[in-house]
Amino acid sequence: MKPLIYFSILPKAFVFSVVVFLMAFRSESDKNEQEPAKPQTIMLALLLDTSNSMDGLIDQAKSQLWKIVNELAAAKCSDGTQPNIKIALYEYGNDGLPESEGYIRQVSPLSDDLDVISEKLFSLRTNGGNEFCGHVIKTSLTQLAWSASDADLKMIFIAGNEPFTQGSVSYQLACSQAKEKGVVVNTIFCGDFNEGILTNWKSGADLTGGTFMSIQQNSKTVYVPTPYDDKIATLNDQLNTTYIYYGKTGSYKKSQQVLQDNNAESYGMSNKAERAVSKSSHAYKNSSWDLVDAAKDNEKVITEVKTEDLPAEMKSMTIEQRKVYVQQKSVERKKIQTEILSLNKQRQEYISKNASQQSKDAMLDASMMKAIKQKGNAKKLKWE
Repeated sequence: MKPLIYFSILPKAFVFSVVVFLMAFRSESDKNEQEPAKPQTIMLALLLDTSNSMDGLIDQAKSQLWKIVNELAAAKCSDGTQPNIKIALYEYGNDGLPESEGYIRQVSPLSDDLDVISEKLFSLRTNGGNEFCGHVIKTSLTQLAWSASDADLKMIFIAGNEPFTQGSVSYQLACSQAKEKGVVVNTIFCGDFNEGILTNWKSGADLTGGTFMSIQQNSKTVYVPTPYDDKIATLNDQLNTTYIYYGKTGSYKKSQQVLQDNNAESYGMSNKAERAVSKSSHAYKNSSWDLVDAAKDNEKVITEVKTEDLPAEMKSMTIEQRKVYVQQKSVERKKIQTEILSLNKQRQEYISKNASQQSKDAMLDASMMKAIKQKGNAKKLKWE
C-alpha cells in the first residue's frame, strides 16, 4: 500500500491538527523573514573618578569626546551598515555626592544625544573623595538599559587612581554580574601601569575579558593644527543654520548646540573641527528637537507640530510650505556635511604626517578605542 493511502485513512481530527500546525509554522516563518534585523548598537558607559586628583582625567575626557565619537562613527557592521551609538556617563568618588549612594551619580543614561553628553561632561567638577569601583560598576549595570542582544557591543570603561578594592561592593561580584549581562569591563588606571596591577585594576578587567590600561591623566591633549580647521569651522557654523527647532524644548536645544560648539572650541579650532566632523556623521541625531532629522523618521511630524512650537520664520507657513522648507534645509545640510567630510580626509592625512610622538602617546581616547576595536571584531564590527 502506498504512503498516500496510509495518510488518507488517518483520523480526520488528526489530519486537521497537522494542517493547522503547519500553517501556523509557515505563518511564523514568513513573519520572521519579513521582520528586518535590528541594527547593531555600540553601548558605552564611561565611569569617571571625580575626586580631587582627577582634574586631568576630566580634562582629557572633555577634550577628546569628539575624537572618540568620530572613531565610533567609522565602525561598519558586517552587512555594510553603521551601528547605533549610545553613551552613558557616571561620576564617582566625589564627596559632594550622597554617601548613601556610594558617592556615585548617574550623569547621563545611555543616550544617542551627543550634545547632552557634552553638556553633562563639561558640568563635572572634582571634589573629595572615596572611590568605590565595585559599587559604581554594579550601579551602572542596574540602572542602565543594557541591550539583551548578543550582537551588540556593550562596554564599561572605568577610570580612576585608587585601589580597585575599596567600598562595600566587591569588584569581583560586580564584574561577575557584568559578565552575565554580556558587558565587558575595561579598566583605566590613572598612573603607573604596575601600580594598577598591584591595586587590582587589571584583575577587574580580566574577570570579564576586558582590557586593562594605564594613562597619565595630567597629560594634555596634543592637537595638530591644520590648514583645514578654519574652513571646517566656518562650514560648521553654516551647518547650524540647517537645524529647525520644534517642540517645547526645541529653542533651548538649539542654543545648546551652539554652546557645545563653543565648549569644543575652548580646546582650540582643531577640536571644534573634530566636533564638526561628528555633526556630519550618522552618530549625531537630533530627532527630538530638529524637524529635518525628525522628518526622516516620520514625515507626519511636519504636519502635526503646533504652530507656536515652531521658529518665527515658519509660523505663517502652510503645511506644504513647511514640507518644502524642511526639504530645502535637508538638502543644504547634506551638501555641507559632505564638504566637511571631504575636507576631513585631507585634514587626517595632514595630521598623520605631522603628528609628534607626544600626540601619539596613549591617552584616554587612544586607550578606549584600542579596547573597543579589539572587542568589536568579535561582534563583526570593522574599522577601515
